[in-house]
Amino acid sequence: MTISTPRSAEPAISPADMVRSSLCIGCGSCVSVEPEAVVRFDRYGQYKPDGPDSWYHRRSADLARRCPFSPGAANEDLLAWSRFAAARSADGRIGRFESAWVGAAAEPPFRAQGSSGGLVSWVAADLLASGVVDGVAHVVPTDPTETGRFFDYQISRSREQLLEGAKSRYYPVELSRVLRQIRATPGRYAIVGVPCFIKAVHLARRAEPLLAQRITHTLGLFCGHMKSARLVESFAWQLGAPLEAVRAVDYRLKDEGRPANWYRAHLDLADGSARGEDWWNLADGDWGAGFFQNPACDSCDDVVGETADIAFGDAWVEPHSSDGRGTNVVIARSRGFDAMLRRGIEESRLVLEEVDADYIARTQAAGLRHRREGLAYRLTWERDGPVRPVKRVAPSAELPLRRKLVYRMRAAIARNSHRLALLAHRTGRTSLYTAWARRSLKLYQALAWSAGPLGKPFDRWLGPPRTSD
Repeated sequence: MTISTPRSAEPAISPADMVRSSLCIGCGSCVSVEPEAVVRFDRYGQYKPDGPDSWYHRRSADLARRCPFSPGAANEDLLAWSRFAAARSADGRIGRFESAWVGAAAEPPFRAQGSSGGLVSWVAADLLASGVVDGVAHVVPTDPTETGRFFDYQISRSREQLLEGAKSRYYPVELSRVLRQIRATPGRYAIVGVPCFIKAVHLARRAEPLLAQRITHTLGLFCGHMKSARLVESFAWQLGAPLEAVRAVDYRLKDEGRPANWYRAHLDLADGSARGEDWWNLADGDWGAGFFQNPACDSCDDVVGETADIAFGDAWVEPHSSDGRGTNVVIARSRGFDAMLRRGIEESRLVLEEVDADYIARTQAAGLRHRREGLAYRLTWERDGPVRPVKRVAPSAELPLRRKLVYRMRAAIARNSHRLALLAHRTGRTSLYTAWARRSLKLYQALAWSAGPLGKPFDRWLGPPRTSD
C-alpha cells in the first residue's frame, strides 16, 4: 500500500511503515507516547523506534499526525502560519519572520564557549534568567562508558548547566525522554533542536494540550543533515584511536587564530591524551558529499527551522566565515524574540546587524539548493516502503544531467557509507571503509565542481568545511 493521501484526509501509518520507507529520523516523538517503546541504535548507528509488535506495526492516524516526515502531518507552512501569521515578513526560502540578524554574543562567555557566535546559549540563558521558562531541553555530552552514546538531551535549569551544551553536535539524539519529563513535571520549557525535531515538537503540541501549555518556546538550529553515530567511529579509525578509548568528541574545535570554517575534529581519550585532525584531511570530511547521512534527510525541505520561534545558523559568507571567533545568523520569528534581541543590542550584550532574507539565503545557499531543486529531483525516484513523502516542493526531473549525477552520487555515498562502515566495524578492517571513502570523495568532488549551478563553481561552505557543494 502506498500512502499519498492529501493532508485533509486521515492516513494511518505505523512506526514500521516509516522505518521501512526510510522516513524515520529517530526523533522519538512516537516512542514518547508508548510506555513500552524505546529508541535504539540500529546497526548503522541511527536511532529507530522499537517496541511491542502490537504498537510497532499498528497503523494509526495519531502517529500520522505526529511524525514529522509523515504525509499526514501538518507541513511547515501550516505550522508557521498558525504561530507567526502576523509576522512582518515572509520569504519562500527562510519562512515567516520579524527580523533577521548577523553577529554574536558580546557578553562572556557565550561566544568563546560556542562553536559559532554563542547566540543559542545566550538566548536560552536569557530565557532562564528572566524567568520566562523553568527549563531548557538541549543536547549535552554524556559519558559513553555509562550511557553507550556521546550526546543526549537533558533539561537544564541554570546557566551553568546550559553552558555544558554549548557547541555543535553532529550526532544522533532523540526526544522521548525529555518529552516524558515535561509531561511529568509542571513548568514552562524551551526546546532547542534541528528543524525536523522542532516540527515534531509542534505536532506533539497540537495533539496534546498539556505539551502546548508547557512547551512555550522553541529554538531552531539550521541543519545540513543528521549524521549517524558511525562518524565518531570513523574519526577514531582515522586518528589511530580505538573507539572504546574515546571519552569525548568535539566536532568543531575552536581556534580564534583560524577561519571559522576551518573545522577540526578532536577526540579526548581515556588515558588523558587527545587526537585531532582538520576536516578536509579526513576521508569523509566533505559535508556536502553526504557521508553517514540519515536517509530521512533526503526528504526534508526545511533548512532554517521555519517552525521555530527563533532560529540560528552560521554566517557562511565573508568576512564572517573567516572570523575565527565565530558568527551567527539569526531569524527571529516571534515578536518576543525580536524584542529580546533588540534589548540585548541596547544593553551591549549582543553585537548584531540587521539583514534581509537574501543575506540569510546566501549563507545557506548550498543547503537550500539541495532541499529545493535536489529534493524535487529525488521525489521522482522510485522508493521502497509503503509511505511516500508529500513535500512543499513539486517533483521535477528538469535538471542538467550533471546536476542529476551529483544528487545521485550523494545518495549513493550516504547509503554505502553506512554499509561499508558496518562491514569495516564487523571485520576490524577499517581500510574497507576509509579507502572506499577517499576514492568516492575524489570522484564526487570532480563531478560536483564540474556541475556547479548555472555552470559556476559551488559556494563552498554549509556546516563543516567541504570542498564542494
